Amino acid sequence: MGSLSIWHWIVVIAVVLLLFGRGKISDLMGDVAQGIKAFKKGMKDDDVALDKPSEQPMKSIDHNNASSAAARQDVGSKAV
Repeated sequence: MGSLSIWHWIVVIAVVLLLFGRGKISDLMGDVAQGIKAFKKGMKDDDVALDKPSEQPMKSIDHNNASSAAARQDVGSKAV
């Protein structure tokens, strides 16, 4: 009883076909195929975007700016 025989699989497939019907299963498989195609297209678009250098320069934030640290001294809890 530990393994499923061919008869178990035949019964399971027959029940699935009776419950869902052939049309719903083929629609579901078509939707899965469209999802896979969309995923592959998205991955290809990402590769193209990485290969093409951006026209805008990269922006960076300077974390060692002393003037912004002085301006933020009074931020936080209020001392009474």
